[in-house]
Amino acid sequence: MNLIIERLPEINQAMLETFAMIAVAIPLAVLLGTPLGIWLFVHAPDGLAPRPRSHALVSGVVNMIRSFPFLILLIAIIPFTRFVVGTSVGTAAVIVPLTINAIPYFARLVEQNITQLGSGAVEASRAMGATRAQIIRNVLLVDAKPGLIGSITITTVSFISYSAMSGLVGGGGIGDLAIRYGYYRYETPTMIAAIVLMVLLVTLVQFTGTRLARASDRRITA
Repeated sequence: MNLIIERLPEINQAMLETFAMIAVAIPLAVLLGTPLGIWLFVHAPDGLAPRPRSHALVSGVVNMIRSFPFLILLIAIIPFTRFVVGTSVGTAAVIVPLTINAIPYFARLVEQNITQLGSGAVEASRAMGATRAQIIRNVLLVDAKPGLIGSITITTVSFISYSAMSGLVGGGGIGDLAIRYGYYRYETPTMIAAIVLMVLLVTLVQFTGTRLARASDRRITA
C-alpha cells in the first residue's frame, strides 16, 4: 500500500495520458470514420449508388489498415508521426497511429450497422420521394443510432487496450506505467494497480455505452 501511495503522482499522470489518447483518437475516429462507413455502404455493389470499382479500392485500403497489428503500425509510421507531431515518443506521438487505426475500424462498424437495418425503410423512403441525403440523414442514421453508440463503445474499449500497448515504446499512459514499474522494476503492486485501473475504466465505458444505446433505442423507449 505504501508503494501505491508513493506512486500516486505517476499513476495520476498515466491516467491523464490514457484519457488524452482516447479523448483525441476516438472523436476523430467517429468524425472521420462515420462518413467513410456511410460511403462504403452507399457505394457498395448493392448500395444506394453502386460504384463497384472505387468501392473495391477504398474497401481494400480500409481492410489493409485494419489488418495491421497496432504495434507494427505504431513503428511503421514513425516518420509520419514525427512529421505530424514533431516526435515519435510520448502521448502525442501515440495518438497519431491510434487515430489512423481507429478510423477504418470504426468505419467498418458503421457500415455493418447500416447494412443490418435492411432495405425496407430505404425502399419506403424512396417511394415517398426522399433524396439520397435525406435517406441517409433521416432514416439510416436515425435507425442505426443505438448500434452506432454501441460501436463507439466497442471502439473505445478496444483502443483503451491499444493505448496500453503503446507503453512498450514509451508512449505513456497506464500501459507505460505497468511496464516501467511493474515489469522492469518488479513492482507487483504497481502492476496490479495499473490492471485494476484499466479494468475499471473499461467497465465504466462499457456500462455507460450500454445505457446510452438502450436509451436511444426507440424499440425499447417506445
